[in-house]
Amino acid sequence: MLLYVHVPFCRAKCAYCAFASQPLDASDIEPYLEGLAAEAAHFSRALFRPAMDTVFIGGGTPSLLPDWALERLVSTLRRHFELPKGIEFTLEANPDSADLPKLGALRELGVNRLSLGVQSLNDRTLALLGRPHTAAQAVAAVSAARLAGFKNLSLDFIWGLPGMRPAAWLKQLKTVVEELKPEHLSCYNLTLEPGTPLAAAADAGSLPLPSDDEDARSFLYGSRFLSERGYLHYEISNFARMGFACRHNQGYWQGRDYLGLGPSAVSTIDHIRRENPKTLTSWLSSIDASRFDSHTETLDPATRLREYVMLSLRTSRGLSLAAYRSLAGRPFTTGRAAMLKVLREHNLIRLTKDTLRLTADGMLVSNTIISRLLDADLPQD
Repeated sequence: MLLYVHVPFCRAKCAYCAFASQPLDASDIEPYLEGLAAEAAHFSRALFRPAMDTVFIGGGTPSLLPDWALERLVSTLRRHFELPKGIEFTLEANPDSADLPKLGALRELGVNRLSLGVQSLNDRTLALLGRPHTAAQAVAAVSAARLAGFKNLSLDFIWGLPGMRPAAWLKQLKTVVEELKPEHLSCYNLTLEPGTPLAAAADAGSLPLPSDDEDARSFLYGSRFLSERGYLHYEISNFARMGFACRHNQGYWQGRDYLGLGPSAVSTIDHIRRENPKTLTSWLSSIDASRFDSHTETLDPATRLREYVMLSLRTSRGLSLAAYRSLAGRPFTTGRAAMLKVLREHNLIRLTKDTLRLTADGMLVSNTIISRLLDADLPQD
């Protein structure tokens, strides 16, 4: 089982962010920790103190919590769940809250994988995004992580940013690979989420976004560059050196059970999906009322099959045709032969007798391809 803990606090909301987060108020820390302890205790009892294969503390910005709060959070997890020695234990941090003392404290708590939200190495772009750090702070945070003993470092970046041309994206990646040398990179296309300041600026025509063609070239050139530098493109947005793919996220894509704690966290266990209330206030209210399963749904076989296809096709391993046939009771090609032929002719997929994979070109338009494959007409049973 995988364990995810959501820390909802951040320094300030970024201009592109639609995640469940809120500015940190010191008075909220104690109620949050008490609620987390109550939730963890409930699921420890319900699941008979399960052993966890990975732990991922995300947010928000977990590194904003003071050391005493992080120590209590981790102690709560160890008290209620089995956390075997040496499992992948990730914590998300921002450069402005990732100095050497903080990172040293995290290592002492057992965190062995750091996910650092850099997003850009251009100060003007960082200001536009509303990020609370500079490029220099990001570089300093990477150095501090190494000094603290982190040997598994992941950096987040965004491509398709305002004013960013493919050449600029490649130049930045070159700096990252040659100077920062992370074991893992998560590279996301800028998404304009409704209700965010960046989306409003785009709607007003005041945001100089790259063209679709420039975005496509940034993705393809970036993927090729990182592959040539020894990073496996193992999922649409993720690249890793050999042995450093994120085991936690791989567990999601493989359809493994996971438990989510904290506001907005999602769990899927034994084909039952549970989603926590999104805000800190509503989550605490549900904890106080002992409502731990108020937002649940049972995933029927058809839903599980669609999710298996969708998640598998996001990865470099692709979709196992034998596994699909076992789950669905029919070959994947049934009702899709003509569509698959067209996709192959346009170099969007690789299809063998065992596996269906998206090519790099296919990953660029993955949402469209996966949607059409899932919605293909199938014969009635």
